[in-house]
Amino acid sequence: MTAHALEVFRYSQGERALLMSVPHLGTEIVADIAARLKPRAIASPDTDFHLDRLYDFASVLRVSRLEARYSRYVIDLNRPPNDGDLYPGADSTGLVPVDTFAGEALYRDALPDSGEIEVRLATYWQPYHTALADELTRLRAEFGTVVLFDCHSIRSRVPRFFDGQLPDFNLGTANGTSCAPELRALLRSTLDVPDFTLTVDGRFKGGYITRHYGAPGDGVHAFQLELSQATYMHEDASNAFDEARAEQVRPCLRRMLEAALQWVEGQ
Repeated sequence: MTAHALEVFRYSQGERALLMSVPHLGTEIVADIAARLKPRAIASPDTDFHLDRLYDFASVLRVSRLEARYSRYVIDLNRPPNDGDLYPGADSTGLVPVDTFAGEALYRDALPDSGEIEVRLATYWQPYHTALADELTRLRAEFGTVVLFDCHSIRSRVPRFFDGQLPDFNLGTANGTSCAPELRALLRSTLDVPDFTLTVDGRFKGGYITRHYGAPGDGVHAFQLELSQATYMHEDASNAFDEARAEQVRPCLRRMLEAALQWVEGQ
């Protein structure tokens, strides 16, 4: 990986047949973009906060990790490069968002034009996806079959995108096409536990990363978990991590990854 690429994301090479991608963890915004944003946008309120801390056991499991450094407001790494619609008929934010999940404008005045979007694609989006593809290739060469876990979280209530309160665990497998049915069933059963709610391929079926890289016939089994932030943090202006809540949900998440590892290592 190039030095430039390492400035865009954090990468930790693992020793097992699973890659964990966290494309919305980043909060950094370069100065020239930040200068054009409204004050509310600088805080990146739609970040998938604290997932590195919540999944701190990933290093113990010795899995590879790829974590974005830059805010999704710079560019959304989980959108197709042509900005195609992932959820036809449903509201969503695009490749280079112009508003928040609450519908608030991000920019003070002029929006990014096509030329600027191309620069952001080359500078931020492409290095992340090159690294992701390279790591999957490396893991496939070593293990034959691999699992890609695309790791996300979102506020439990976002009226723009869904009614009411989101289930705690939102497992996405692109309607069963991004991974083997056996793995999908195993993940479902692992996450179907008391005290937490679960839906599979509901409002969040998996974004570009799950859909693009998930190719069971070629030995890459991808799934996304959109985790309700109410399970591990405070959903207020502080966006503070809540260790007491995290202690309750973390064992479930660890069992999920352990189950995926056991499955893939049995292939």
